[in-house]
Amino acid sequence: MDTPQYPAGPPVPEDYYAPSRRAELIAVLEGAPATMRRAIAGLSEEQLDARYRNWTIRQIVHHVADSHANAYVRFKLALTEERPTIKPYHEDRWVALADSRTGDIVAPLALLDGLHVAWVQLLRMLSDDEFSRTFFHPETGKVVSLHAALGSYAWHCGHHIGQIAWLREQNGW
Repeated sequence: MDTPQYPAGPPVPEDYYAPSRRAELIAVLEGAPATMRRAIAGLSEEQLDARYRNWTIRQIVHHVADSHANAYVRFKLALTEERPTIKPYHEDRWVALADSRTGDIVAPLALLDGLHVAWVQLLRMLSDDEFSRTFFHPETGKVVSLHAALGSYAWHCGHHIGQIAWLREQNGW
């Protein structure tokens, strides 16, 4: 069977979230490290190297940590500068590095734990006006609000955890 592009559903971007919906999205980010740990619980080294499309489970774990570290910095930049141009990164090159291909997943999991605690603390303190702050993404040519970025990164958690869950289900793990 072909792997689905969006095992947890496609992204549905929105430019604004009401406070109650923001709280739900922040809760997704708060729970993401524990949800990731449950998704990979009990997997062997061989299973961590199983592929979902182009990346292994190990690479997915490293990627989520890399991506969310970049996201945290993007939020801080948008909050402290006027419409900063963010620095894109080549996620495909990052996951091709030796640490992502063959390294232990303990470090990126620990990074997710601490990073998400700090990020959620920040998010819960932001006002509606602060969520309206923006950054410019030079690859897409779009101005992105922190509202939209929050939704995107909450979706990102479910997307990659969904990939792992799909692999587990298909392989009977």
